[in-house]
Amino acid sequence: MKSRWSHAGGVVVRMIDDEPHYLLVEASDHPGLWVLPKGHIEKHETPEAAAIREIKEEAGVRAAIVARAGESEFEVGSKTVRVVFFLMHYQGEIDRAEDRALAWRRYQDAVTQLHFENTRRILMQAHALNN
Repeated sequence: MKSRWSHAGGVVVRMIDDEPHYLLVEASDHPGLWVLPKGHIEKHETPEAAAIREIKEEAGVRAAIVARAGESEFEVGSKTVRVVFFLMHYQGEIDRAEDRALAWRRYQDAVTQLHFENTRRILMQAHALNN
């Protein structure tokens, strides 16, 4: 059965100085534009597995899924992209496949730095789940 989502991503949180910080990555096709890590769900892959894989590839971060954080839908050309995001807890770092800028930001700074309104909404939902 085909997933209703085409993409999966993660809102990864880690504690730094007893304060939650969230992982942001620079968009691969628009340098300077900050987003949550996400990517295409491969054939025979669950959304959860895709989210974990994408976090590893884009940011070199190992993370465990805690809960579903929300969904987002947007148009790219004539194609509809449907993304499911998961709240994930940081577990460590590994070598990453992509060379993209990344940043760990406090909640309010992350909300401000994210470019898209729908992505800010996902972060807000994830932050509420994490508290």
